Amino acid sequence: MNRFKDFRSFYPHYLGEHRKPATRVLHFLGTTLFLGFGLGGIAAVQPLLVLLGAVLAYAFAWTGHFFVEKNRPATFRHPWYSLIADFRFYGEVLTGRRSLFRD
Repeated sequence: MNRFKDFRSFYPHYLGEHRKPATRVLHFLGTTLFLGFGLGGIAAVQPLLVLLGAVLAYAFAWTGHFFVEKNRPATFRHPWYSLIADFRFYGEVLTGRRSLFRD
């Protein structure tokens, strides 16, 4: 079932599943919401805010996959690699190494 030997071999697949700018924007917004609600929930000792952040992040990301890319999220088969890839992608966008709007 796991066709990737490590994260390094998974990440190009992840990028290939996020080709359209709308999908990348939705992922970026979802991760931003997760970080905002997650950190806010931790600071306020409100676990439901952390949970809400996770639900919003997946809602945004899966909307991109199901309605924009029309593919199946990698989360279903590779949850940990997918989570790590989401944060790596987010960091690359923040640092200017990757664009939301072009490859």
